[in-house]
Amino acid sequence: MARPLRFRYAPGRWDMSRVNRDVYQPLDANLGATMSAPWYDPPDGYEARRFDVDNGDTALLAWTDDHAYWLGNTETPSSLWRTDKESFDEAPFEISRWAQREFIAELFEESPWLKPYPHLSWFFLPVFLSKDGRETTRSFFYEHAAGFPDATRDEALEFYEDFFATGVLDEYRELMAGKLGTSEYFDPTRMAAAMGEFDVAYLLTEAGYDITPEIEVATGHSIDFRAENTRAGGALIEVTRPLPPNRRSVSNPIAAIRDTAQTKTNGEGQLAEHGGGVTLFVDCSSYPDDDWSAIMGEQPDVRHRPAVVFRLRPSGHVEGYSKGSVPVDLPWLS
Repeated sequence: MARPLRFRYAPGRWDMSRVNRDVYQPLDANLGATMSAPWYDPPDGYEARRFDVDNGDTALLAWTDDHAYWLGNTETPSSLWRTDKESFDEAPFEISRWAQREFIAELFEESPWLKPYPHLSWFFLPVFLSKDGRETTRSFFYEHAAGFPDATRDEALEFYEDFFATGVLDEYRELMAGKLGTSEYFDPTRMAAAMGEFDVAYLLTEAGYDITPEIEVATGHSIDFRAENTRAGGALIEVTRPLPPNRRSVSNPIAAIRDTAQTKTNGEGQLAEHGGGVTLFVDCSSYPDDDWSAIMGEQPDVRHRPAVVFRLRPSGHVEGYSKGSVPVDLPWLS
């Protein structure tokens, strides 16, 4: 799968002649491109150009007399192939801020429905403007309400906008945004599963926990989160999100959550080899009301303990139940 949008750092002497020869001319010859001044002034000490490609791609180049930074969702010119890649956080702050202003302005021009949600747009910018995933990731929010059934797009976007505005995941932005994917193949099931991790991050944060994603354990697996606070100490959290039964081969919602949980606990799943100590969160936020009512009525076991089974709505309302001794304090649990 392609990676999220990243810079390329190219050391060496750069000037307008080299930009024309090594960047613009190859890009124009291969795909057709227009070179122009950027929409925003580059940082002090840099010159910059914007490249609008005939197929809708975009790239930026900012340079001094001893290095350059390239950022684009298009074909990379061969002169930049062997250069180091840097995330938005790894690149110099002034370069990163300038490039993100350029790309966010383009994002809002192409998808004006995102403009009321600046924190969400900023957080997912690496995938919203990635080479392969820029259409699929935006479609997931626009057409599928980020995986919430029976909710409007605005309800879903407002919920996640408020969560991302807290900044609790800012330092893990590239890691977490990348979970949404950068594939040109549209897979709302996988994307909804990725949003399950954001749902759990929201619930843990609301309960007063500090969270760290992608915790490596001795088995060689990564567990989705470590949650810590001064009252309860730390806990390892793994997340799964089942499809509702009308989109699975199973016939009822209870079988659906058990089937999904088994992917984590059987065979080579993260929990099968870990030997205990991990709490499984089963996110049923994709379930419509009737299916969820059936689950809450029976409160079935999911073949792993401790476990939390929950359903979150864009209003922030959450319901759920637990099995076993859950090491995190969640006041809404029945």
